[in-house]
Amino acid sequence: MNDEGDRLKEDIRDEGDETKASRMSKLRNTRKEVTKLHSFSTEIEVDIANSKDNTGNSTQIPTAPQLSSRMKHIKQEMDKNHLQFVRFEATDLHGVSRSKSIPAHFFQEKVIHGVYMPRGYLELIPNPKDNEVDHIRATCFNSDIVLMPELSTFRVLPWAERTARVICDTFTVTGEPLLTSPRHIAKRQLSRLQDSGFSLFSAFIYDFCTFGVPEIINSKTISLPASALLNDHDQPFIQELVDGLYHTGANVESFSSSTRPGQMEICFLPEFGLSSADNAFTFRTAVKEVARKYNYITSFFIETGFCNSGILSHSLWDVDGKNMFCSSSGTEQLTTTGKKWLAGLLKHSAALSCLMAPAASCRKRYFKESKDLKESVPTTWAYNDNSCAFNIKCHGEKGTRIENKLGSATANPYLVLAATVAAGLDGLQRNDGVLAAPEDGTDLHQPKFSEIPLKLEDALMALEEDQCLRQALGETFIRYFVAMKKYELESEETDAERNKFLEYFI
Repeated sequence: MNDEGDRLKEDIRDEGDETKASRMSKLRNTRKEVTKLHSFSTEIEVDIANSKDNTGNSTQIPTAPQLSSRMKHIKQEMDKNHLQFVRFEATDLHGVSRSKSIPAHFFQEKVIHGVYMPRGYLELIPNPKDNEVDHIRATCFNSDIVLMPELSTFRVLPWAERTARVICDTFTVTGEPLLTSPRHIAKRQLSRLQDSGFSLFSAFIYDFCTFGVPEIINSKTISLPASALLNDHDQPFIQELVDGLYHTGANVESFSSSTRPGQMEICFLPEFGLSSADNAFTFRTAVKEVARKYNYITSFFIETGFCNSGILSHSLWDVDGKNMFCSSSGTEQLTTTGKKWLAGLLKHSAALSCLMAPAASCRKRYFKESKDLKESVPTTWAYNDNSCAFNIKCHGEKGTRIENKLGSATANPYLVLAATVAAGLDGLQRNDGVLAAPEDGTDLHQPKFSEIPLKLEDALMALEEDQCLRQALGETFIRYFVAMKKYELESEETDAERNKFLEYFI
């Protein structure tokens, strides 16, 4: 065991110049020499290079004492709650949780070796054509991939009996990160942001609809909206949901009835790094599972054919803990840094919309107020105007922040976060001048912004042509995402689209 510990220390010293893939390769060679261990107190040293703090910086790994302490805590939680199962969860391209559950007594072994899952579970195209998708360094689309747990995300699930979950990163069987993994892409963008001296402070705001159990009316299956009083939120369902989310680390700031029958809005407290996307990912599963305990069905899809909104509220902070969007003058305006960041979002809004409203139904919300048949709509922004694509809020204790309202509730939160960071960083790094406010005179600098395409086909084209996002998110991911969406459009049956969304996203 001492020889193994020396090797692991050498790995850590060399870590700055190595990718995670190379670290995993070294670990696999190391593990071949290690016998199977039967106590949680010693096995954690074996897994030192496979776990990271949940900060969004993929180059930081905890020390052996930190990991040993974390595993000791996990063991205590498992004993205290008499856990029987642990879910190893990973996000698919739609942001839906795909998991494998294992008996709790195998957790030690699976932490070391990972859990195998068919690649197609996460990438969703049955048989991609060779000329559509180039899987770099992948042996086969139908091959297995490995779920490796991030131990900092281990949580007991209050709504699932004697069950915990851990969020996983995905790798090929040869130890390389899965290049189509939304969580991996988000980590990479947050690492770029940190290299620039900034951190993202963000939170998601979701609308969702609650339906009663389906009823047969005139030979048709209909789900009626659940009744919700505008000023009474004492429903056991929403109380259990909010309390359960709190115990998984996802802190809900507020919840309320929204504009439609059975429609609710839930706002999370902002957090730094990847945590906001992890919280959103947790919520998307929790709301469905808790609702079914009360004979409800929840959906991010409205019965009228629109998708609910999914807003990313965010601000940029420096290493000294200062909000870089806040003006020192106390006036309602963005700083120069904030305006540059916003300019990046505006410039790439067409491509961003493809990732944030990734289906034809999601895009209806862009023109729901317009009676004119157009191919695109302008990208708008303003201060304290909830009708704009980018709403700048300067009031409240959170300080100045930008609400990215391009997103629908069906969008993958990791992709929303990653694409927002990539576009904002491009704005910071370009010298296009300072963005003028909408009410400012026309003599001030006002760069040309892309418009938001109303058709998904046009949005896909905008994403393919956006060199900044292609480079930031990766050629492999862009090619795969576009191929997946084209496949969906080709195979889509208009009459079945509503059912597809109701069944998949509930």
